[in-house]
Amino acid sequence: MKERVEAVLEQVRPALQADGGDIELLGVTEDGIVKVQLTGACGSCPFSTMTLKHAVEGRLKDQIPEVKEVQSF
Repeated sequence: MKERVEAVLEQVRPALQADGGDIELLGVTEDGIVKVQLTGACGSCPFSTMTLKHAVEGRLKDQIPEVKEVQSF
């Protein structure tokens, strides 16, 4: 599943990079928890929680039904 998650993150990455940020995949657990780190401008942005839940988690859940949650570290 990690490869599938990475492929979806590559779809989201250009939008994050356009705003001076990025996303790093830290890991995927067997129970469907995706662990990421927002970096650059996204790491300190007050809207990072919305970005994480709506843009990242929403797209991952749409494309990979096994994903239960995305957590940022």
